[in-house]
Amino acid sequence: MIFNFFRKGLLPGFLICFAVLVLTGCGAKKSNKSGVSPAAEDKSKKIAVFIPGVMSGSPIYEMLAAGVNRAAAEQPDVTVTVIEGGFNQAEWEKRITALAASGIYGLIVSSNPSLPAIAQSVSVKFPEQQFLLLDGEVMGNPRIYSLRYNQREQAFMAGHIAALVTLGMPAGEAARRVGLVAGQEYPAMNDIILPGYLAGARSVDPSFTVDFRVVGNWFDAGAGASLAADMIRGGVAVILCIAGGANEGVVQAAFEAGAKAVWFDTNGYGIRPGTVVGSSVLHQDKAAYEQTKRYLEGTLPFGRAEMVGVSDGFVDFVEDDPRYAGAVSPEIRSKQAELVGRIRSGELRLGE
Repeated sequence: MIFNFFRKGLLPGFLICFAVLVLTGCGAKKSNKSGVSPAAEDKSKKIAVFIPGVMSGSPIYEMLAAGVNRAAAEQPDVTVTVIEGGFNQAEWEKRITALAASGIYGLIVSSNPSLPAIAQSVSVKFPEQQFLLLDGEVMGNPRIYSLRYNQREQAFMAGHIAALVTLGMPAGEAARRVGLVAGQEYPAMNDIILPGYLAGARSVDPSFTVDFRVVGNWFDAGAGASLAADMIRGGVAVILCIAGGANEGVVQAAFEAGAKAVWFDTNGYGIRPGTVVGSSVLHQDKAAYEQTKRYLEGTLPFGRAEMVGVSDGFVDFVEDDPRYAGAVSPEIRSKQAELVGRIRSGELRLGE
C-alpha cells in the first residue's frame, strides 16, 4: 500500500494530513485547562430564551430577547435560541421540561411571575439545568437566579397619574374611582400591583377606590374591551391595563368612550395618542443584558433573588415623550414629576 502512495505521489500529502491531525489533537488537549469536557464547555455557551407567549406585539418579551442577544454578542461562540411558549399557560412547563431534557442549553432565560414555580418543578427532574428568571422570585435553589422589579413603585406611579387625570375629568371627579384590567390574577398582581396602584391613587385623594376586573387570559382583546366598557359605564374615567394582547381592547374601548388608559411595563403613548395618559415602564432589556453578562462571566449568584427599582434605573415613568405632553395638562405633569422625582432620589421609598 505504501508503494502505491509513493508511485502515485500521494505520500507527502498523506504525511501532512497525519501531522495536522496529531497537532490538532494535542492542541485540543492543551486548551482544555478547566478540566471540563468540550461538550460541557459548549453547553455553557448555549442559551435558550423561553417566551411565555409570543414575541410579536409583546415589547416586554422583545426586550428580554434583545438584552440576552446583546450580552451573547459580546462573548465568543455564544449562541441564543428563542422559543415561543404560546398563550396556553398549561403548556409552559411541558415546553420548558423539553428544553431541559434536551441537555443542549446551559441556561434557560425567561420572564413571567409564574415561571419560578415552573422552574422549581423542572429543576427537580433536571438538577443540572440553570435558570435566569426576570420578573419573578424564587430563593434558595442553587440552579435558579431570579430578579424581580419593584412593582409597588411601578404601580404607585401608575395609580398617581390615573387619579390626577381622573380628577380633571367630570365623570371621574364625581366617581373618585380608577380601573385596573388584568389578564389573570397571580400573587404579584393581588399582593403588590393592585395595592400599590390603589395607594398611588389614594396619595392624590384618600377617597379613591379601584374597580378591578380580570380577563382570564392574556390575549382576548374583545373581553378586555367589554370589561373596560362596563367600567366606563360605571363611572371609571381612567383604566390601567395589564392584560397582554387584551390591552388593545381596553385602550380601544377607552378611546371610543372618551375615557383614558394608563400603560404598564413599556412606553404605550404611541398605542393611541391622547388616550394613553401614562406609562410606568420596566427596562427589561437592560436587566436581561446585565444578568446574562454576569452568567457568561461566571458571576451570576444562583440561589439568590434580587430586587431592583426606580433608583436602580430598572423601573421608571416616561415623562419625555411629546405624546405625554400632548395628552396631559402641564399642571398634572408637574405633580407627577414631583412624585417621580422623589422616588428616583430615594426620598420616597416604597418597599415590598
